Amino acid sequence: MNKFFFFVVVSFLFNALNLSAQSTFFDATNARDGESVEYCYQHKLHVKNLANPAYVQSLQNDEVIRQHEALNSASTKGIIYKIPIVFHVLHINGAENISDAQIKDALFILNRDYRKQNADAANVHVDFQGMPSDIEVEFVLATKAPNGACFKGITRTYSSLSYQGNDGGDQVGAIKTGNDVFQGEWPSNKYLNIFICGNIGGAAGYTYKPGGWQGTNMSIGGIWVLHNYVGSIGTSSLNTSRTLTHECGHWLNLDHTWGGNNNPGNASSCSTDDAVTDTPNCIGVTGCLINSNTCNSDDPYWGFPMRDNVENYMDYSYCSKMFTTGQKTRMRAALTSSVAGRNNLWTTSNLAATGADGNVNLCKADFTVNKTSICVGELLQFTDGTYNAATGWSWTFQNGTPATSTAQNPQVSYDTPGIYTVTLTATDGTTTQTETKTQYIHVLPKFGYLPFLETFENYTDLSNTPNWEIVNPTDFISFQIGTTGLSSAKSAYLNNYNSNGSQSDELISAAVDLSSITSSATLSFRFSYRKKATANFESLKVYLSKDCGVSWAQRKTLTGSQLSTIVVPSPWIPATPEDWTTVHMTNVTSEYWVDNFRYKFKFDGNGGNNLYLDNINIYSGSPSDNVVSGIDETLQMNGVNLYPNPADEEVTLSFSSINTQAITVAIQDVFGKTIQSHNILAQNGSNLVFLDTQKLAAGTYFVSLINGGTPVTIKFVKE
Repeated sequence: MNKFFFFVVVSFLFNALNLSAQSTFFDATNARDGESVEYCYQHKLHVKNLANPAYVQSLQNDEVIRQHEALNSASTKGIIYKIPIVFHVLHINGAENISDAQIKDALFILNRDYRKQNADAANVHVDFQGMPSDIEVEFVLATKAPNGACFKGITRTYSSLSYQGNDGGDQVGAIKTGNDVFQGEWPSNKYLNIFICGNIGGAAGYTYKPGGWQGTNMSIGGIWVLHNYVGSIGTSSLNTSRTLTHECGHWLNLDHTWGGNNNPGNASSCSTDDAVTDTPNCIGVTGCLINSNTCNSDDPYWGFPMRDNVENYMDYSYCSKMFTTGQKTRMRAALTSSVAGRNNLWTTSNLAATGADGNVNLCKADFTVNKTSICVGELLQFTDGTYNAATGWSWTFQNGTPATSTAQNPQVSYDTPGIYTVTLTATDGTTTQTETKTQYIHVLPKFGYLPFLETFENYTDLSNTPNWEIVNPTDFISFQIGTTGLSSAKSAYLNNYNSNGSQSDELISAAVDLSSITSSATLSFRFSYRKKATANFESLKVYLSKDCGVSWAQRKTLTGSQLSTIVVPSPWIPATPEDWTTVHMTNVTSEYWVDNFRYKFKFDGNGGNNLYLDNINIYSGSPSDNVVSGIDETLQMNGVNLYPNPADEEVTLSFSSINTQAITVAIQDVFGKTIQSHNILAQNGSNLVFLDTQKLAAGTYFVSLINGGTPVTIKFVKE
């Protein structure tokens, strides 16, 4: 039997889109009943690795561990092996950027299971009563990086590779060069490295056994796991909370209960085993089949028919709750063998070097808050993140209520718009550390008048005004004030031409009071953009919030050629009004007519050209002369187009206006009844109007552009 392979537990929830990048063939025999994803297919990677002579040679190391196991099966009993562990979060600021609390929950579960402190161990099947074993292994958060720097056992790295799981080595490379603690190697003979990602190639978790690929670099000796299989809270759940228990079993040299492959349910597995004498032979299950007895080949050993150990952590069931004594012996042999350096992890010197020896001192004050951008009067929750052992806290909140606090996790409100600093001084009774975050809390003003117009003419720096919030996760380029606008000197500008490739940037507004609107509302804005190369496919998205940014709804997306079909290989700078396109959003529906309405622009780039935003206008009913002057009462436009046609959920009206003019855009049925009507302030140049058609019944309709004279009408079909 081949016991040396690349271990993986597949994610039951991984969607077909991500899987399609990994495999174009679906093996139904490797899936759970009724599911359309393979339960575990990465054993194919083991087969692929067999073509590598170095990998084949490394498989001989397992025999070294076996011999060590036979010689040391009883000599280490009663010794608690402590393993320094580090969680490396690879993220793009999405759900995969899980909280410290979720990681600590996962660590608690891991230690609970390995010390047999899980209550369900007492409820195993009667055939296995008394067999659950305390492995006497504990996992301790490291508090010292390889360079000796203090940290909290967690690193975070921003990289799109979080969702590019075809090559785990690339993901580890991104962590080594880009994490927020120490850039370099985190040796696997000093740390157990856990790599938390958004995609690891279609699996929930995987690792190498110590007998395969002997070495001490972090990628060979680490464990990859999906964020939603870490712990039981946050993005994870109870059903997915023991993935790390399973993967650490592989990391400590355990096979699956049916042997060395990733194919549960294969009858041929009865002729193989997992090299552990007290786990009955089985073929493996893909559900909690508690009375399963799939193999008779082990009956002579037991003297009677023995059921499968379905509740073993190394099976695929959702009711796993135990390791056996034989598995304990095998795992502890891996920890005391020199193969892959596992025997160095728990040494006194390494525990001291990695800060996992229990001698933890306060080395850095830190904190987080549930939101950094709020409306006036909103209550904030601050959370102490000091590491590693604070006993006292002293907070200062500039313009906050209260202004000071000695609570560990205080709540604070702000009554005056502005950008404010927060300071925390923490102590452990001996050492004191201070953390100050300047311009940390943005308390937003409220614009209480309509129509509202933002021209950016009054700003010199977007990052230093409470009127706008900048989100720049890559810390590279961000929205700033540009030196050209729509017939003006300024605009909001994103230097996308000089970006470093894939990135996302956001420009988020202050609050606007829309509570006075009774009939309709329109949000319009001007943008100017060109591609750098034909292949550029970038997007500008608009989100709306009805609760001051607590939640956001994506209401508009312009992608690819909708932004521009024109290629300009040099840095783009608009020069004439015709270089700008006006977008009219008529889907600011009544749910957004509140006193703390907010909107944001999100640009997802991939190395294209520059983007400019200007003349953001929110208004109700007909436009006011106080907003834009020079309104012409004669309908003057060309290039009127409507697409897609037939339409489904939305139809786009595009036209070029000869001048600035107020028009009405109406949808009418075949009997001339007006179904929708929107007042639009058309701007000189290109205009786009997006009309919601979701609630229209299937049939024929007309879109009319009206301005006191003969309307322009186009027919379309709703499917």
